[in-house]
Amino acid sequence: MTHPILAIDHGDARIGIAATDEFGIGAHPVETIDCRTTETIPRILELIRERKIQAVVLGLPLRMDGSEGTASAKVRNFGEQLRKQLDPIPLTYFDERFTTISAAEKLHQAGKNAKKQKPLIDQVAALEILNDYLGW
Repeated sequence: MTHPILAIDHGDARIGIAATDEFGIGAHPVETIDCRTTETIPRILELIRERKIQAVVLGLPLRMDGSEGTASAKVRNFGEQLRKQLDPIPLTYFDERFTTISAAEKLHQAGKNAKKQKPLIDQVAALEILNDYLGW
C-alpha cells in the first residue's frame, strides 16, 4: 500500500479530511471543509498536492443491510467528479457505516461535549474511515 493516503467523509454541509503520514505509520485529522463557503474539489486537490497523496479513500454511506441509497448516489456522483481530476491517483470507495457514531463516542470520551464536537466530528469520522480501511 502506497502512502500517504487521504480519507474523505463527505457530507452536504461539511467534508471531513484525514490522512496518513508519508510512511503509513500513523493517521491524523487534517481539516473540515465547509461546503457552503469553499469550493470543495479544488480544496481537496490542493490538499492532495500539498501532502503528496498517493491514494484517496471516500467514505460510502451504505444502509444497514449493505445496500446503497440516495446518500450513496450523492457520494458516488461527488467521487466521479473528483476522480476525473485525480488521474493517476486511485480513488476507492469504502463502507463508512458507524464511523460518525464511533467518532462522536471517541470525542465524548476525550471530554468534548456535543457543541465542542461539531468542528471536529467530520475530521474524526474521516479518520475512522481511514483506520477501518487500513485495518487499524
